[in-house]
Amino acid sequence: MNRVLLIEDEPAVARGLLYGLEDEGYEVLWAQSCSEGLKALRGREPDLLILDIRLPDGSGYDLCRDIRREGYRLPILMLTARDAEVDKILGLELGADDYMVKPFSFHELLSRLRALGRRAYGDLAAGRTAERYHFGRITVDFDRFTAYRNGKDLLLTPTEFKLLKCLIGGQDRTFSRQNLIDIVWGAGFMLGDRTVDVHIRHLREKVEEDPTRPTYIETVRGFGYRFRRPESRETAR
Repeated sequence: MNRVLLIEDEPAVARGLLYGLEDEGYEVLWAQSCSEGLKALRGREPDLLILDIRLPDGSGYDLCRDIRREGYRLPILMLTARDAEVDKILGLELGADDYMVKPFSFHELLSRLRALGRRAYGDLAAGRTAERYHFGRITVDFDRFTAYRNGKDLLLTPTEFKLLKCLIGGQDRTFSRQNLIDIVWGAGFMLGDRTVDVHIRHLREKVEEDPTRPTYIETVRGFGYRFRRPESRETAR
């Protein structure tokens, strides 16, 4: 999880991040446009992506959406110059895992990047079990941290997978939004409730037959979410 793709067209910002991340042991690939970024993503297979919103040949929002549509699941941290809630939510809607507003502290960015890496590669890998879980037409493979519908990969992002894993492991427990932030993003991570809601909605769109009337991921009004226990479970040894 040491290769970072930075897509940022402001040289001062990019160089500051480049030098700082390299000092922390990361290999950094720097692209200054959407087209350069896609080329680097396809050719170099980075582990993490830092993506600016305003780029000379397009929007980071559109690029984020296209990256997810192509099936890439690496964690995406978006950078925006605007602090409006709508801008943050739009980034999450299009597939970003986290966002930061310019100007930002490098140490905070480093902390968030490390948390994204742990969630995608460390915590999930360390928590693997030789176990599959079935509900409806969905099979969750905890060994490979993937989920399938009738054998087709649902392409869950690391955040979506860990949310699903947390809810399934709760065995009908109701999780508050803050509970989910502490478990999935990390204790002390400063996120709003809307961030959790957006990721839950994305997850429902992938695992529910009718996301507007969820069967498995239930909303507990005024509190949070819970997973309704399915009828069958298989453990592969």
